[in-house]
Amino acid sequence: QVQLVESGGGLVQAGGSLRLSCVASGLTFSSYAMGWFRQAPGKEREFVAAINWSGSTIYYQDSVKGRFTISRDNAKNTVYLQMNSLKPEDAAVYYCAADLGVVTPASARYDYWGQGTQVTVSS
Repeated sequence: QVQLVESGGGLVQAGGSLRLSCVASGLTFSSYAMGWFRQAPGKEREFVAAINWSGSTIYYQDSVKGRFTISRDNAKNTVYLQMNSLKPEDAAVYYCAADLGVVTPASARYDYWGQGTQVTVSS
């Protein structure tokens, strides 16, 4: 059974930082591209960042470039999202996802999804 479990969310003041983690099990982690997506109340799920199997290819949503960093540790079956300079508009449930294919920002291409972790940013 494939599981993706996110953690690290919480409440942070604007300008603060959080690091999200997503631990995968039940799959060969290094065979998958990994992505982070988010969904705010009343809005559609949107792409945040993605990383290929080796970390050699990385994509970011324009609004998070320079603030967020995606990374992965294949030995730990974990993908991370370091979020700095958080803004209220970053508040959302953040989901990690696994894609057995070419790294992509397209959510429909991902095969497995976690349950999400809540990020709340206060002003």
